[in-house]
Amino acid sequence: MAIQIHAPVNRPVERDWRSAIGRGLRGCCPRCGQGRLFRGFLKPVESCAACGEPMHHQRADDLPPYVVITIVGHIVVGGLLLAEKYANWSMGLHMAIWPALTVLLSLALMQPVKGGVIGLQWAVRMHGFGGEPASPERQPLPPSVQQS
Repeated sequence: MAIQIHAPVNRPVERDWRSAIGRGLRGCCPRCGQGRLFRGFLKPVESCAACGEPMHHQRADDLPPYVVITIVGHIVVGGLLLAEKYANWSMGLHMAIWPALTVLLSLALMQPVKGGVIGLQWAVRMHGFGGEPASPERQPLPPSVQQS
């Protein structure tokens, strides 16, 4: 019976996704937590001023708005249902409170949620955060599609 010795696998160091998301929610670099993550309301910096981690290749795309819509929808619809059940508000008061609350919550949550998504992407090495270029892998076309 032969003993097989396997060479060590060069796996990248694990990144703590909880702290990365938390740093992103605070608008800080997911790697070091010191540098700012955004240079504008939703525009991330090119790279962290503190640690130099490149941020230019991140792509949060549509996930932050979907998360914000879900959070705000639960708060506003839940609040509306509770107000209808336990309060006797006029329709004018409802029309003043709920649209304004929806807009304010959406604006207040958009940047922290996008920062959290960028932190998650950094932690799981998505879109170039793993050291490889952020390019999609191309599969060859099946023979039935290829033209000669």
